[in-house]
Amino acid sequence: MSHAAKEFVPLHIAVLTVSDTRTLEQDSSGQLLVDRLTEAGHVLADRALIPDDIYRLRAEVSRWIADPQLQVVLVTGGTGFTDRDSTPEALLPLFDKQVEGFGELFRQISFTEIGTSTVQSRAVAGLANRTLVFCMPGSTNACRTAWDRILGEQLDARTRPCNFIPHVARVAECEGRS
Repeated sequence: MSHAAKEFVPLHIAVLTVSDTRTLEQDSSGQLLVDRLTEAGHVLADRALIPDDIYRLRAEVSRWIADPQLQVVLVTGGTGFTDRDSTPEALLPLFDKQVEGFGELFRQISFTEIGTSTVQSRAVAGLANRTLVFCMPGSTNACRTAWDRILGEQLDARTRPCNFIPHVARVAECEGRS
């Protein structure tokens, strides 16, 4: 059975930047994700920037995964090894299922770009309340790698042999009604 559609299905996507130092105006990583998702035909549902704080991060993403209109959350920042990096610790408890392949593939692709420094990337992803959550490093290049080499295809219903679209709640519910 193929998990690919013949037509593009626009998703409602939120972008969250985790940073203690940036403002939205200086957020080139979050802006790259916004640009990529809208250029692809998806809808920017919300955008925020919060400091690297486990509880604020968990609260913002929890609010989004509870929103019945939101299908994907892209998180940039907080996946490194500094004392303040806490994105995985904040969000892993929210996941119903972890998408191990995202972090594995991200690090494999990143190895060709940054060498062994990729072992310090704690990129993670999961499905929470049938909302996909992807957490990637805060650099603009890392976000470009994640979108251009993984997310752009996996968030496109036409990608064969499979993609993530059947696993997000609102798309699956709408397709079941037709």
